[in-house]
Amino acid sequence: MPSLPPGIEPFYPEDPWENAHQNFKHRFKPGASYTLRVYSNESRIEDYNATTANMQWLIRNAINTNTPFRAMGNNWSFSLVAMCNGGMLNTKALNLRFRLGNSSLSQAYLQSGKSKEDLIFVQCGMSILELNEVLELQYRRSIKASGGSNGQSIAGATATGTHGGALYTGAVHDTIVGLHLVTGPNRHVWLERASAPVVSDSFIQALGTRLIRDDDMFNAAVISFGSFGIIHGVMLQTEPIFLLEEFRFDNIPYTPELKRIIEEQDMTRLRILLNQLADESGLPNHLKVKMPEESPTRKLYHLEVALNPHNFEKNSREKGIYIRMFYKIPCPPTYQPVLNRTDSGRTYSQDLNGIISQVLDAAGPTLNMLTIKPLVNRFFQSTLRAAQPAPKTMGETFRHTRFKGQIASAALAVATTDVFRVIEVILELNKQRPFAGGIALRFVKGTAALLGFTKFKKSCVLEMDGVDADITRSFFREVWLRLEANHIPYTLHWGKLNFILNEQRVRRMYGDVNVNKWLRCRALLLDAPTRRVFTNDFMIQCGLDKAPPVPFA
Repeated sequence: MPSLPPGIEPFYPEDPWENAHQNFKHRFKPGASYTLRVYSNESRIEDYNATTANMQWLIRNAINTNTPFRAMGNNWSFSLVAMCNGGMLNTKALNLRFRLGNSSLSQAYLQSGKSKEDLIFVQCGMSILELNEVLELQYRRSIKASGGSNGQSIAGATATGTHGGALYTGAVHDTIVGLHLVTGPNRHVWLERASAPVVSDSFIQALGTRLIRDDDMFNAAVISFGSFGIIHGVMLQTEPIFLLEEFRFDNIPYTPELKRIIEEQDMTRLRILLNQLADESGLPNHLKVKMPEESPTRKLYHLEVALNPHNFEKNSREKGIYIRMFYKIPCPPTYQPVLNRTDSGRTYSQDLNGIISQVLDAAGPTLNMLTIKPLVNRFFQSTLRAAQPAPKTMGETFRHTRFKGQIASAALAVATTDVFRVIEVILELNKQRPFAGGIALRFVKGTAALLGFTKFKKSCVLEMDGVDADITRSFFREVWLRLEANHIPYTLHWGKLNFILNEQRVRRMYGDVNVNKWLRCRALLLDAPTRRVFTNDFMIQCGLDKAPPVPFA
């Protein structure tokens, strides 16, 4: 092993390495992995720049040793998107953060009505949990979008398209306005959109980097799953701290009217329908859950639908769907968030799903049919927690994942107008081969990212979470194939199970124009030796390792 500069340490991942959700294992090349730490104890910007130089050293070493290399935060993905056959860069210790002064901001940004308080600049290893703590406890600010849990690093969350359910905001990467990318042994760049300039020349000089303002380049890099070099820093747009007021509605009849309302995202009609059902329930008034009207101080933020395919009938009040909503309301000045790093709410035990998975894999088809339905019915209700009794901040609401053990999680995105066609496909398939899990729908504003899987103007992310067994993965595959047979456009989450992806499907999902733009941007940012370092088997499988077509189209 070569002599290492200060701040770079050898890292010895477990062999085999297991991802955080315990659904796959991987072997890295021995002696090829490293940890980066801030080391100089000088000013924070000097510490940051020293880390940039160390990232360049590591890329040079990877080129010289012909070793594939990938940065990794919290190892959160269910897919092999971040794995490579070489070494891993452990970035967990990189959590510097900066608030900017006006001198660091462009005149265009300041004249747009935004201010320096709206931004935070953080290193790639900062987790969403840490980011919530910094923003909410120190600055009385909030991130604008979050996934369903907070375990991801900020770089990992943006790189794979973590989406959450911000109805009118978009996914996590849609709140990012600048990226600092280390793209070679002698090169690093600051990326932002030409249509939305953010930083000033003095900021660029402080980082010693090169400014690139280009919408396509930014929209390519923001979802690039580690293939555009190393994301060192991320600039996020934030907003004043707010609270989320939660409502849950159980066993809502699945009717043609409800389907139309959700397809059209007509929240006024949804409120009328849900409140009418509450009035018809016969419950005492103090037990009735009602959807409130929106107002200047109460805005709908999140819409989610859950469905148990084994306890479901159309038009039924006993076997209906579950609807969860969050409204955004002002946070009182005296409110103090309590962000508990260990209390993550109800979870499965570490090995329960692993045991169920082994039982299902070992059992014959008939026993599987008999076993799955009672298992899912038993656990479905227990994992749908009651609405939180009082409004909470983003950090208090979206905590650690409530699923532990060997979980199979797949997520596809479709246009909201197609979502119930997909539900019908799943329900029909479930009659033939039962799905060992449940279904959730989250509705998200579409993204401009070239390979953003929430690409539809009004995107619905349909999540299928269950035990990791062969029959579950077979179910996912058949769903995807049936969508294709029915000509229903869909995309797959880059960080969840997506083993069906190949070049043909990626191009069909995103279009030749977007894929070719993405390839062209990668070729412009990274020279050939660096591209080889940051190419993995997943990219080759998806046809994203190639040079852009010439002439480019």
